[in-house]
Amino acid sequence: MTEWMAVISEAGFPIAVSMYLLYRIETRLDSMIQSIDSLPDRMK
Repeated sequence: MTEWMAVISEAGFPIAVSMYLLYRIETRLDSMIQSIDSLPDRMK
């Protein structure tokens, strides 16, 4: 358990930045998916 705590404390900032970027990408992907799903209705 102590080893994991050391790894997390050493890599905490990169992990936090990665999680933040993944969250931002996820929200943009959700909006893109909704746009693509509604595209056939707009094409009619």
